[in-house]
Amino acid sequence: MHEGGHGILDNQNKPKTLFQNVSKFIPPLFLLIFIILSIVQNWSLIQADLLFGHDEDGSGNAVRKWFQLDLALIPMLLGGGMITYTTLVSMIGKRQITAGLLVVIALVASALTEEYLAGAIAAFIMISGEFLEDLTLAKTRNAVQSLIKLVPETAWRQSTDDGNNDWVQVPLKKVKLSDRILVKAGERIPVDGEILSGEAAIDESSLTGESLPVDKSSTDLVFAGTINRDGAIEVKVTKIGRNTAIGRIIQVVFQAQQNKGETQRVADEFARYFTPLILAIATIVWFLTDGNVTNVTAVLLIACPCALVLATPTAVVASVGNAAKKGILIKGGTMVEAVGQVDTVCLDKTGTLTKGQPAVVALETFGLVSEEEVLQLALSAEMRSEHPIAQAITSFSRQAGSKYQAEGNNIQPLPVTEFEIIFGLGIKVKLESGDDVWVGNWRLLAQEGIQSHPLADKFLSQQESAGRTALLVARNELILGGVAVADTLRTEAKEMVTSLRRSGIQNIVMLTGDNQTTANTIAEEVGIDSDSVRAQLLPEEKLDYIRQLQSGNQKVAMIGDGVNDAPALMVAEVGVAMGAIGTDVAIESAGIVLMGNDLRLLNHVIGLSRKSLRLIKQNIILFAVGMNIVGIALAGSGWLNPIMAAVVHNISSAFVVINSSRLLGFGRTGNSAVSQEN
Repeated sequence: MHEGGHGILDNQNKPKTLFQNVSKFIPPLFLLIFIILSIVQNWSLIQADLLFGHDEDGSGNAVRKWFQLDLALIPMLLGGGMITYTTLVSMIGKRQITAGLLVVIALVASALTEEYLAGAIAAFIMISGEFLEDLTLAKTRNAVQSLIKLVPETAWRQSTDDGNNDWVQVPLKKVKLSDRILVKAGERIPVDGEILSGEAAIDESSLTGESLPVDKSSTDLVFAGTINRDGAIEVKVTKIGRNTAIGRIIQVVFQAQQNKGETQRVADEFARYFTPLILAIATIVWFLTDGNVTNVTAVLLIACPCALVLATPTAVVASVGNAAKKGILIKGGTMVEAVGQVDTVCLDKTGTLTKGQPAVVALETFGLVSEEEVLQLALSAEMRSEHPIAQAITSFSRQAGSKYQAEGNNIQPLPVTEFEIIFGLGIKVKLESGDDVWVGNWRLLAQEGIQSHPLADKFLSQQESAGRTALLVARNELILGGVAVADTLRTEAKEMVTSLRRSGIQNIVMLTGDNQTTANTIAEEVGIDSDSVRAQLLPEEKLDYIRQLQSGNQKVAMIGDGVNDAPALMVAEVGVAMGAIGTDVAIESAGIVLMGNDLRLLNHVIGLSRKSLRLIKQNIILFAVGMNIVGIALAGSGWLNPIMAAVVHNISSAFVVINSSRLLGFGRTGNSAVSQEN
């Protein structure tokens, strides 16, 4: 019987055998057969009475004696025994009276009044109802268990026996840390690891939701459950089993049900007192109906709080399953409820609204040389540096190379004989040709005595007012051009902010440690008001600001990178970690984890949580409490017999599960799900 736990996430990774799946059909089928035989028996007795009447020669007795045992007694005893056993086990385990006791008492009452057929049908309906409910709940289980199937059962491991170094296919459980494995094109990656050699296009959609494959090569990380779409790679195993990224996801998802929200805790607490309350009501019905056992039995059968117990966890599990398929981890009912109540969103800038990596956003020549020559000089100076700005210029040069090559030019670095990094200012190099080249800020050129240029001054002013890092390129004391580098905005950031406002969340704040000018520039691009920008904040100052918002009774969601923002993520009602694939800190500190870098997933999770809250309220008000109150009234007044009461009871539970399972299909029509639900 339904006793509150329901085992929705029990036996997480134990696949059912064919016999286990088929065996579920046996008890209700066995009961149904005997119920049909009992009905046939009763019909035969009626026919015998009509045929023989009160015969004097006793010829009808030969027929009647075959039916002295009411066959309905068999399914009532078997079904009642199953229900009694599960109820006793649950009561002993929980050390409290549970709702299954109501059904046991009802079946005993049916036996005492010799309503064997009514009791048999009630037992059949109860067991069949739970069976059908389990089939429906399997949809929510499968939505999560499909993650487990992403990990292959075997791996190609390099054998060191006899010095062959051959690749041998072995069961995954035999793979150990630091082993070297081979992943061929079209295969799923079985472990988390680091690429030692080879190149591949990796489909990480199962973890991040990103549809396009990611090109990876030596030293890049790969994750279990992702697919090698093209190429072959050799990987050093760094994490296995439950320690892999997908293993952590599965653990979080299955633990989610244990993390109950306030609504579920209230429902569970109410269910504890529900059984004594119904027993009291049944006693009142007994006295008001002059000891009518049928009415009392009907009240006991309809009043079991299965629908109430199922109302919240079914919706939570369906929500968690839906989110997990999109690369979103929701840590249980607490987070589902909290996200649905959020009215203020705080966004970190670097790595959240922006990509977190500097990129060249402007390249300009001041008229003395071509644009590609300015870029070539910058590349020649920066290519030996490991500074992020140098890497941005190098990367931009490679990307721009194809453009200039199509125009008949080719961007290649010039030979360098001397290289010097001037800390905080820039780089100075001497080319093989004897030319001196400087790439740096205005202080570097001033220090070297290089005379300023009106176009250079204009370039510096424009770029720095936009919050960008501006560099000047000079050769032999002549300023030739400029390069501007900045952290670029995520393409979906503005769409995300717009969707949040459309959903009713108007208080959107940017929290950043960056300077005010840069913060204002990003805020303007993304659509955040300048008075909602808090810049130059230390981590502890972010905490103070969030607490200030909370003191004004605002429900705050903080979205950050999960590492630098870990304290802020933990103090907010809802902490959302971005791009957390393979990041343990993010998974531990945040209540919601976006495994990918698509900010639109935030819109989806808010819309999903809001719909979950609506469905939970529907489940409780309409199907659990509403149908119970009406059913008890009808059963107590005699309008519902025990059989009808059992039917209505299971209909309410079925409605709850079916209603909750609607969440599994949420968001299939688009990414901005939050706007669809408001």
